[in-house]
Amino acid sequence: MKREDFTFVHSLRVRWAEVDRQDVVFNGHYFLYFDVAVAEYWRAIGFRYPEDIVEKFGTDIYAVKASAEYHGSATYDELIDIGCRVGRIGRSSMQLVFGIWRGAEHITSGELVYVNADPKTRTSAPWPDPIRQAILRFERTRPAEANA
Repeated sequence: MKREDFTFVHSLRVRWAEVDRQDVVFNGHYFLYFDVAVAEYWRAIGFRYPEDIVEKFGTDIYAVKASAEYHGSATYDELIDIGCRVGRIGRSSMQLVFGIWRGAEHITSGELVYVNADPKTRTSAPWPDPIRQAILRFERTRPAEANA
């Protein structure tokens, strides 16, 4: 995984409450970092969540998969960079790929898969075209596209 593959990178300083007794970021907090990056990614491509997605398009986004691989650790007060990009976009699903760096060291890789769905029935719904087009315009590394 290369930092250059990411058009979007968000910096964050590790807070005291995120460090465990081993003096490193507790493993579960990396998923919080992924979530922060997702919120900032939406802003970067011109959409606010939930206003521009739920309220404007009438659909919502549900997480269906989350994974992380740890290659190193961060600790209190260190500045980390969280890369977020769309690796694949299907008819209703989207794979987000993450890389976290402490300086030049790649310390975490991750993946979140979301499904766009009708919030009342929780059945999948196609991504609104304005969202799909904004992602494709924004990304330096073009996401794989699928109809599933």
